[in-house]
Amino acid sequence: MTADPLAALMDLPGVAEASDRAREALGRAHRHRANLRGWPVTAAEASLRAARASSVLDGGPVRLEDLADAGAVSDPVFAGALRVAQALEGGVGTLIGVWQNAPLQALARLHMLAAADQVDPDQLGRPRVDAEIGPRLELLADVVTRPTRASAPVVAAVAHGELLTLKPFGSADGVVARAVSRLVTIATGLDPHGLGVPEVRWMRQPVDYRNAARGFAEGTSSGVGAWLVLCCRALQAGAQEALAIADSVAGDSRK
Repeated sequence: MTADPLAALMDLPGVAEASDRAREALGRAHRHRANLRGWPVTAAEASLRAARASSVLDGGPVRLEDLADAGAVSDPVFAGALRVAQALEGGVGTLIGVWQNAPLQALARLHMLAAADQVDPDQLGRPRVDAEIGPRLELLADVVTRPTRASAPVVAAVAHGELLTLKPFGSADGVVARAVSRLVTIATGLDPHGLGVPEVRWMRQPVDYRNAARGFAEGTSSGVGAWLVLCCRALQAGAQEALAIADSVAGDSRK
């Protein structure tokens, strides 16, 4: 393995530009007046929107009225996505430190949260028995946590795409993959409070999202590049969602 296996990804067409735009957009979101001190409020709303969008992509209910029953979350997919989002909310949870020091443990914890209502307890946090999955997860954990010239949006996209490709647990894999993308953006300082909501873009363009994920899985330069650009653009769109949340909070505070 090269010393920096992700560095070359920055040279793929459109990737560096899309990455820069994502970083600039998230920076603007964090500088919004409502986020300078009041970010816990906007982060909570971002977390909820992220959970709903991620759950829809994994088959959760589309209609808001179907998400809860008598004040309790009734859909297991949404319930798992919500637990995951709450564990990452605001970038202040213990999972951030676990990811930086023991990423496979963080991955197992995310699956335990995401799939708690969907599989038997002895399957939670345990990757499928497959000769390929274990080594590839170890390689992924090493690659995405080592120093790299690749930008944080690209690192997040690689982790996201690889987990969608591997489907390591056989349940809640999409929710986990998108959570890891969010976790990387928080841990790297790209979006330290988790204000962005890229999940909404992926939810609104599911065909493009799934087609690009398949292209990434094929491993061609064009397929990988298209996936990286799509993820960076989703981060940029997620930053716009963050600004809309902040504007709403700021408007409420003036009433």
